[in-house]
Amino acid sequence: MIHISKMTGKLEGFQAISTNTVTNEYCNKQYKKQDPNNICSFCYSNEMLRTYRKSVATALQRNSDLLNSKVLHADALPVINSAFFRFNAHGELALDKTKATINLENYVNIAIKNPHCTFSLWTKRFDVIKPYFDKHEKPKNLILIYSTPLTNHILKKIPQYFDKTFNTVKGDLHLEQQNCTGQKCKDCLLCYKKDTTSIIVEKVKTYGKKKLEQKMKVQKYETVKIELKDLKKFRESL
Repeated sequence: MIHISKMTGKLEGFQAISTNTVTNEYCNKQYKKQDPNNICSFCYSNEMLRTYRKSVATALQRNSDLLNSKVLHADALPVINSAFFRFNAHGELALDKTKATINLENYVNIAIKNPHCTFSLWTKRFDVIKPYFDKHEKPKNLILIYSTPLTNHILKKIPQYFDKTFNTVKGDLHLEQQNCTGQKCKDCLLCYKKDTTSIIVEKVKTYGKKKLEQKMKVQKYETVKIELKDLKKFRESL
């Protein structure tokens, strides 16, 4: 059975179907780069599911296994009693394109089964979205949001088949364009309605930013230690 999460924090009042960020190869590949210009380096989900929300990862892993394995029969798909619903509050479409496409088709079929509800899916996987919707009709109640990988770069050109772009910036940049920062989703709904702006801009989440800055400091310290050690060896060899 597909696990439906009751969201808290910014997403309070929403339900979501998510997958496990920690075991997602695409997420891990991006996260391990620790590139300060890549939003995946600030990933709140990876930190949460590895630490204080570790218990949630078990249920999300069941979703990963189920949604990536096969296209589910309509009877196995949930009935959603909500006006708005989120896909992938945690996680991303799989690195393996076959699995990713299966996951996407299951999401599409959930939207088809629940025409009264608007579903929003955040993804960076244009390489999965385009081939799929080149061959399949996109449900009218599915909003696709392209989650821009680069921080401090606002993408205004909407990729094909997507409805909106989601952009992240440092707190002191593009202040006049930040239309998502500091709001609860249920009070805003910019991402869940098609007749609103197509460019969403949010400040990088503080938790992920602090974690990255700590890691960057440790890496810099370790690099300096290695350089000093090598210098000492060089001098001793003279």
